[in-house]
Amino acid sequence: MPLNMTMLGEQTQPFVHDVDARWLMAYAAGINDLNPRYMDTSRFAVLGHPLFPVCLEWPAILGSRQLRGFEAMTAAENARGVHAAHDLHIYQPIVAGERYTTRATMIGLRAIKPGAAQTLRLDTFNRAGELVCQTWQLSISRDVAVLGEPAAGEAAPDLPDSSLGAPLSRRYELPVQAGAANIYTECARIWNPIHSDKAFALAAGLPDIILHGTATLALAVSKLVDEHLDGDPTRVVRIGGRFTGMVLMPTVLCLQLQWQSKDYLGFGITDGQGAEVFSQGFVGFR
Repeated sequence: MPLNMTMLGEQTQPFVHDVDARWLMAYAAGINDLNPRYMDTSRFAVLGHPLFPVCLEWPAILGSRQLRGFEAMTAAENARGVHAAHDLHIYQPIVAGERYTTRATMIGLRAIKPGAAQTLRLDTFNRAGELVCQTWQLSISRDVAVLGEPAAGEAAPDLPDSSLGAPLSRRYELPVQAGAANIYTECARIWNPIHSDKAFALAAGLPDIILHGTATLALAVSKLVDEHLDGDPTRVVRIGGRFTGMVLMPTVLCLQLQWQSKDYLGFGITDGQGAEVFSQGFVGFR
Protein backbone atom coordinates (compact mmCIF):
# COMPACT_ATOMS: atom_id res chain seq x y z
CA MET A 1 0.00 0.00 0.00
CA PRO A 2 1.27 3.53 -0.67
CA LEU A 3 2.59 6.06 1.77
CA ASN A 4 0.70 9.33 1.78
CA MET A 5 2.12 12.84 1.41
CA THR A 6 -0.13 13.88 4.31
CA MET A 7 2.60 12.65 6.66
CA LEU A 8 4.93 15.47 5.60
CA GLY A 9 5.53 17.71 8.63
CA GLU A 10 3.95 15.25 11.08
CA GLN A 11 5.72 14.75 14.41
CA THR A 12 5.81 11.86 16.87
CA GLN A 13 5.14 12.08 20.56
CA PRO A 14 8.22 12.70 22.75
CA PHE A 15 10.11 9.62 23.94
CA VAL A 16 11.90 10.00 27.27
CA HIS A 17 14.95 8.07 28.49
CA ASP A 18 16.82 8.24 31.77
CA VAL A 19 20.33 7.33 30.66
CA ASP A 20 22.58 5.68 33.23
CA ALA A 21 26.21 4.56 33.15
CA ARG A 22 25.15 0.93 32.80
CA TRP A 23 23.52 1.55 29.40
CA LEU A 24 26.40 3.70 28.13
CA MET A 25 28.99 1.12 29.21
CA ALA A 26 26.96 -1.72 27.69
CA TYR A 27 26.77 0.07 24.34
CA ALA A 28 30.52 0.64 24.25
CA ALA A 29 31.25 -2.94 25.35
CA GLY A 30 28.83 -4.21 22.69
CA ILE A 31 31.11 -2.83 19.99
CA ASN A 32 34.25 -3.79 21.95
CA ASP A 33 35.25 -0.18 22.55
CA LEU A 34 36.83 0.07 26.01
CA ASN A 35 37.77 3.75 25.84
CA PRO A 36 38.02 4.93 29.49
CA ARG A 37 35.62 7.81 28.78
CA TYR A 38 32.88 5.22 28.26
CA MET A 39 33.96 2.68 30.89
CA ASP A 40 36.05 4.01 33.78
CA THR A 41 33.65 5.16 36.50
CA SER A 42 36.57 5.73 38.90
CA ARG A 43 38.02 8.53 36.77
CA PHE A 44 35.21 10.07 34.72
CA ALA A 45 31.56 10.90 34.49
CA VAL A 46 30.72 8.23 31.91
CA LEU A 47 30.05 9.53 28.39
CA GLY A 48 28.14 7.96 25.55
CA HIS A 49 29.90 6.76 22.43
CA PRO A 50 29.40 9.40 19.69
CA LEU A 51 26.89 7.11 17.95
CA PHE A 52 24.93 6.35 21.14
CA PRO A 53 22.16 8.82 20.13
CA VAL A 54 20.84 6.10 17.78
CA CYS A 55 19.67 4.26 20.91
CA LEU A 56 17.57 7.23 22.02
CA GLU A 57 16.21 7.72 18.50
CA TRP A 58 15.04 4.15 17.88
CA PRO A 59 11.67 4.43 19.70
CA ALA A 60 10.92 7.67 17.83
CA ILE A 61 11.73 5.95 14.53
CA LEU A 62 9.27 3.19 15.41
CA GLY A 63 6.80 5.86 16.49
CA SER A 64 7.03 7.52 13.08
CA ARG A 65 5.30 4.45 11.64
CA GLN A 66 2.17 5.57 13.48
CA LEU A 67 2.07 9.00 11.84
CA ARG A 68 -0.89 10.05 9.73
CA GLY A 69 -0.24 8.82 6.19
CA PHE A 70 1.60 5.67 7.33
CA GLU A 71 -1.50 3.68 8.25
CA ALA A 72 -1.76 1.84 4.92
CA MET A 73 1.65 0.19 5.28
CA THR A 74 1.54 -3.56 5.91
CA ALA A 75 3.87 -5.45 8.24
CA ALA A 76 5.56 -7.03 5.20
CA GLU A 77 6.17 -3.59 3.67
CA ASN A 78 7.59 -2.30 6.94
CA ALA A 79 10.00 -5.23 6.95
CA ARG A 80 11.30 -4.12 3.54
CA GLY A 81 12.34 -0.71 4.85
CA VAL A 82 16.08 -0.01 4.81
CA HIS A 83 18.22 2.61 6.53
CA ALA A 84 19.84 4.35 3.56
CA ALA A 85 21.72 7.40 4.91
CA HIS A 86 22.56 9.05 8.22
CA ASP A 87 23.70 12.53 9.26
CA LEU A 88 24.12 13.00 13.03
CA HIS A 89 25.04 16.43 14.46
CA ILE A 90 26.33 16.38 18.05
CA TYR A 91 26.09 19.59 20.08
CA GLN A 92 26.78 18.05 23.51
CA PRO A 93 28.00 14.57 24.50
CA ILE A 94 25.52 12.15 26.05
CA VAL A 95 26.30 11.84 29.77
CA ALA A 96 25.27 9.36 32.47
CA GLY A 97 22.60 10.55 34.87
CA GLU A 98 20.80 12.79 32.36
CA ARG A 99 17.22 12.58 31.09
CA TYR A 100 16.79 12.92 27.32
CA THR A 101 13.70 13.51 25.22
CA THR A 102 13.59 12.63 21.51
CA ARG A 103 10.97 13.20 18.86
CA ALA A 104 10.88 12.59 15.13
CA THR A 105 9.52 14.87 12.41
CA MET A 106 8.84 13.67 8.87
CA ILE A 107 10.53 16.35 6.77
CA GLY A 108 10.74 14.61 3.38
CA LEU A 109 8.80 12.07 1.32
CA ARG A 110 9.22 11.32 -2.37
CA ALA A 111 8.87 8.52 -4.87
CA ILE A 112 12.13 7.13 -6.25
CA LYS A 113 12.81 4.12 -8.47
CA PRO A 114 13.36 1.61 -5.61
CA GLY A 115 10.27 2.81 -3.65
CA ALA A 116 9.38 5.54 -1.15
CA ALA A 117 12.19 7.68 0.28
CA GLN A 118 11.45 9.17 3.71
CA THR A 119 13.58 11.67 5.60
CA LEU A 120 13.17 12.00 9.36
CA ARG A 121 14.67 14.70 11.53
CA LEU A 122 15.27 13.39 15.04
CA ASP A 123 15.74 16.00 17.78
CA THR A 124 17.07 15.10 21.24
CA PHE A 125 16.94 17.50 24.20
CA ASN A 126 18.32 17.25 27.74
CA ARG A 127 16.46 17.91 30.98
CA ALA A 128 17.15 21.66 30.69
CA GLY A 129 15.56 21.76 27.23
CA GLU A 130 18.88 22.20 25.43
CA LEU A 131 19.26 20.63 22.00
CA VAL A 132 21.88 17.88 22.42
CA CYS A 133 21.89 16.27 18.98
CA GLN A 134 19.97 16.07 15.72
CA THR A 135 19.90 13.36 13.08
CA TRP A 136 18.67 13.54 9.50
CA GLN A 137 17.89 9.94 8.53
CA LEU A 138 16.95 8.70 5.08
CA SER A 139 15.02 5.43 4.83
CA ILE A 140 13.72 3.67 1.72
CA SER A 141 10.62 1.48 1.72
CA ARG A 142 11.28 -0.82 -1.22
CA ASP A 143 8.49 -1.32 -3.77
CA VAL A 144 6.19 1.10 -1.93
CA ALA A 145 4.48 3.93 -3.83
CA VAL A 146 3.79 7.49 -2.68
CA LEU A 147 0.24 8.86 -2.84
CA GLY A 148 -0.45 12.56 -3.26
CA GLU A 149 1.04 15.52 -5.07
CA PRO A 150 4.80 15.99 -4.64
CA ALA A 151 5.62 18.66 -2.07
CA ALA A 152 8.80 20.29 -0.87
CA GLY A 153 9.72 19.44 2.69
CA GLU A 154 12.39 20.81 4.99
CA ALA A 155 15.86 20.72 3.45
CA ALA A 156 18.47 18.55 5.14
CA PRO A 157 21.89 20.12 5.85
CA ASP A 158 24.48 20.20 3.08
CA LEU A 159 26.96 17.34 3.26
CA PRO A 160 30.73 17.88 3.59
CA ASP A 161 32.55 18.58 0.34
CA SER A 162 35.23 15.93 -0.11
CA SER A 163 36.88 18.03 -2.82
CA LEU A 164 38.02 20.42 -0.08
CA GLY A 165 40.04 17.68 1.62
CA ALA A 166 43.44 16.20 0.91
CA PRO A 167 43.41 12.60 -0.42
CA LEU A 168 44.44 9.90 2.05
CA SER A 169 44.86 6.17 1.72
CA ARG A 170 44.88 4.35 5.04
CA ARG A 171 43.22 1.04 5.83
CA TYR A 172 42.15 -0.46 9.14
CA GLU A 173 40.64 -3.86 9.87
CA LEU A 174 37.41 -4.03 11.87
CA PRO A 175 36.78 -7.62 13.06
CA VAL A 176 33.12 -8.60 13.47
CA GLN A 177 32.48 -11.75 15.46
CA ALA A 178 29.67 -14.24 14.99
CA GLY A 179 26.82 -13.10 17.22
CA ALA A 180 27.80 -9.43 17.01
CA ALA A 181 24.32 -8.42 15.85
CA ASN A 182 22.64 -10.15 18.80
CA ILE A 183 25.06 -8.48 21.21
CA TYR A 184 24.52 -5.06 19.64
CA THR A 185 20.73 -5.55 19.72
CA GLU A 186 20.73 -6.07 23.49
CA CYS A 187 23.39 -3.49 24.39
CA ALA A 188 21.90 -0.75 22.21
CA ARG A 189 18.30 -1.77 23.06
CA ILE A 190 17.47 -1.60 19.35
CA TRP A 191 15.18 -4.51 18.50
CA ASN A 192 14.71 -5.24 14.80
CA PRO A 193 14.36 -8.98 14.13
CA ILE A 194 16.33 -8.94 10.85
CA HIS A 195 19.39 -8.46 13.07
CA SER A 196 18.80 -11.23 15.58
CA ASP A 197 16.07 -13.66 14.42
CA LYS A 198 17.27 -15.91 11.59
CA ALA A 199 13.81 -17.21 10.68
CA PHE A 200 12.53 -13.64 10.34
CA ALA A 201 15.56 -12.56 8.31
CA LEU A 202 15.13 -15.49 5.91
CA ALA A 203 11.41 -14.73 5.53
CA ALA A 204 12.33 -11.13 4.68
CA GLY A 205 14.49 -12.40 1.81
CA LEU A 206 17.87 -12.00 3.51
CA PRO A 207 20.55 -14.72 3.41
CA ASP A 208 20.93 -14.63 7.22
CA ILE A 209 20.72 -12.11 10.04
CA ILE A 210 22.75 -9.00 9.24
CA LEU A 211 24.66 -6.51 11.35
CA HIS A 212 22.93 -3.22 12.13
CA GLY A 213 24.15 -0.42 9.90
CA THR A 214 24.67 1.73 12.98
CA ALA A 215 26.90 -0.98 14.49
CA THR A 216 29.07 -0.96 11.36
CA LEU A 217 29.27 2.83 11.56
CA ALA A 218 30.01 2.78 15.30
CA LEU A 219 32.96 0.42 14.74
CA ALA A 220 34.39 2.84 12.19
CA VAL A 221 33.90 5.85 14.46
CA SER A 222 35.66 4.06 17.32
CA LYS A 223 38.67 3.36 15.14
CA LEU A 224 38.84 6.94 13.85
CA VAL A 225 38.59 8.36 17.39
CA ASP A 226 41.43 6.11 18.54
CA GLU A 227 43.71 6.63 15.53
CA HIS A 228 43.07 10.25 14.56
CA LEU A 229 41.34 12.12 17.40
CA ASP A 230 43.65 11.30 20.31
CA GLY A 231 41.13 8.87 21.79
CA ASP A 232 38.86 11.81 22.70
CA PRO A 233 35.23 11.17 21.67
CA THR A 234 34.18 14.69 22.71
CA ARG A 235 35.96 15.99 19.60
CA VAL A 236 33.36 14.34 17.34
CA VAL A 237 30.65 16.78 16.22
CA ARG A 238 29.15 15.11 13.15
CA ILE A 239 28.86 11.58 11.71
CA GLY A 240 27.29 10.46 8.46
CA GLY A 241 27.28 8.59 5.19
CA ARG A 242 25.30 6.05 3.15
CA PHE A 243 24.53 2.41 3.95
CA THR A 244 25.13 0.52 0.73
CA GLY A 245 25.42 -3.18 1.58
CA MET A 246 24.71 -5.97 4.06
CA VAL A 247 27.21 -7.21 6.63
CA LEU A 248 27.06 -10.94 7.34
CA MET A 249 28.93 -12.40 10.31
CA PRO A 250 31.64 -13.32 11.12
CA THR A 251 33.74 -11.09 8.89
CA VAL A 252 36.56 -8.58 8.89
CA LEU A 253 35.48 -5.20 7.59
CA CYS A 254 37.95 -2.82 5.98
CA LEU A 255 37.75 0.86 6.96
CA GLN A 256 39.34 2.91 4.20
CA LEU A 257 40.27 6.47 5.12
CA GLN A 258 39.96 8.45 1.88
CA TRP A 259 40.37 12.17 2.58
CA GLN A 260 40.89 14.72 5.35
CA SER A 261 40.19 18.43 5.68
CA LYS A 262 40.75 20.72 8.65
CA ASP A 263 37.53 19.50 10.28
CA TYR A 264 36.46 16.28 8.50
CA LEU A 265 37.68 12.74 7.95
CA GLY A 266 36.20 10.97 4.91
CA PHE A 267 35.98 7.18 4.63
CA GLY A 268 34.31 4.10 3.19
CA ILE A 269 33.85 0.54 4.46
CA THR A 270 34.01 -2.77 2.58
CA ASP A 271 33.24 -6.30 3.75
CA GLY A 272 35.49 -9.35 3.82
CA GLN A 273 34.92 -9.97 0.10
CA GLY A 274 35.70 -6.37 -0.85
CA ALA A 275 32.09 -5.35 -1.45
CA GLU A 276 31.15 -1.81 -0.39
CA VAL A 277 28.86 -1.68 2.65
CA PHE A 278 29.19 2.03 3.60
CA SER A 279 30.06 4.92 1.30
CA GLN A 280 30.58 8.69 1.44
CA GLY A 281 31.33 8.39 5.15
CA PHE A 282 32.47 11.36 7.20
CA VAL A 283 33.30 12.29 10.78
CA GLY A 284 33.34 15.97 11.65
CA PHE A 285 35.65 16.98 14.49
CA ARG A 286 36.93 19.97 16.42
